Amino acid sequence: MDIKPNIKLFNTLSRETEKFAPIKDGKVGLYLCGPTVYDYATIGNYRTYIFGDLINRIFSYNGYKVKYVQNITDVGHLVSDEDTGEDKLEKGARREGKTAREVADYFTKLYWAESDKLNIKRPTISCRATDHIPEQIEMIKTLEEKGFTYKTSDGIYFDTSKQKDYGKLATLDIKGLKEGARVEANPEKKNITDFALWKFSPKNENRHMEWEPPWGIGFPGWHIECSAMSIKYLDEPFDMHAGAVDLIPVHHTNEIAQNEAIYGHKTVNYWLHGGFLMVDGKKMGKSLGNAYKISDITDKGFDPLVFRYLTFNTHYRQPMNFTWEAIESSKEALSKLYKTVAKMLPNEDDRPKLSTEWGDKFLEAINDDLNMPKALAVVWELVKNDSVDSSTKLATLYKFDEVLGLDIKKYATNLSELMTQDSKLPEIVDRIKLERDVARQKKDWQKSDKLRRNIEALGYRVEDIDGETKIYKI
Repeated sequence: MDIKPNIKLFNTLSRETEKFAPIKDGKVGLYLCGPTVYDYATIGNYRTYIFGDLINRIFSYNGYKVKYVQNITDVGHLVSDEDTGEDKLEKGARREGKTAREVADYFTKLYWAESDKLNIKRPTISCRATDHIPEQIEMIKTLEEKGFTYKTSDGIYFDTSKQKDYGKLATLDIKGLKEGARVEANPEKKNITDFALWKFSPKNENRHMEWEPPWGIGFPGWHIECSAMSIKYLDEPFDMHAGAVDLIPVHHTNEIAQNEAIYGHKTVNYWLHGGFLMVDGKKMGKSLGNAYKISDITDKGFDPLVFRYLTFNTHYRQPMNFTWEAIESSKEALSKLYKTVAKMLPNEDDRPKLSTEWGDKFLEAINDDLNMPKALAVVWELVKNDSVDSSTKLATLYKFDEVLGLDIKKYATNLSELMTQDSKLPEIVDRIKLERDVARQKKDWQKSDKLRRNIEALGYRVEDIDGETKIYKI
């Protein structure tokens, strides 16, 4: 298959925007670091998973056959994100009063359910770390044979001094690092950047998940898991490895170290990283009470796709600031898009024709390092362009939605049906609506949300469009 689109990507490894060149013509191998399933995923996590979904959708849109692999971390991710502290799954098990496997299964199921609500396409392959222990052990054995490991009282470690270019992904100043500045102090480590390949089970602790390789009963290090699973399913080298920006200095740096120590050459061509999500301009964190979940968004009356739309307003590499005012604005914008399409539906042609001109503009945007703010601008320019007939607009917008994933046709069709219903409201509904309008004008979102739920409890649907509130009988 001869595919030659001009897709440009910012490669963290080179710190440059590069034209994408696949290893195999017409095919793409993509690995995205998935969730550690010990607790609820936050909206910050989901920004990363939407980013992975966009890579998958955009390359598919360009005609590539994408093999998309995403892991589920269900063991070995310690609370420090490095080599010290408690395993997050063991911590989750103690918190929930369940086994680590029960906790992992519960939050994995929840992760897929919420991903579906966000219209995140399922990966080609989803793989659990605990299902790939033999592959991880074999990798460690190979590293041991090649002289890259040593043993301490708490595990088997990778000796980073054996690699001259260790830290190249993060451009680490190894000599300038201080003990405890990047990883927590461990007097038995030869170098402060050395990391665990295998951790021994503490003698005074009963773990839920442990295995017995040649070195001693324990569990794998976090970094070896992704190396084993990505290469098992994508071979090496493969095209793209993606994840959040906070994975650069430790997790992805250590993946590269392991891979290249084993194979002797580069195993991933493009490293892609998504920016942080902040809340009200501050770092998001559970201790700050602003680590919002998808359920926090839906509880306030927002469809999860409104959050998906909101993420498109910021380029994936830039920090994104989440505010309730911002998601309210996105709700109004998305509702306006659905309403505009709904009004065009009576003119939909049975033999739709796409606009080549607008299609080229959209393609140029998404192929420019996944530039979704630019792509959204193209969408709205098309919607507002009176020189394009409705049928062509509809067909072109539906095509764009293969990337956007906003279910434009489904939501617009539903809205069109609602708009044809009798608009006369019962007195009680009309009274609550007026009260809610006042609350919204005062930006009293808590009261507004409560009144919206009261209206919905009476069997009506609330749509806020263009600053106006429309209510329809369900």
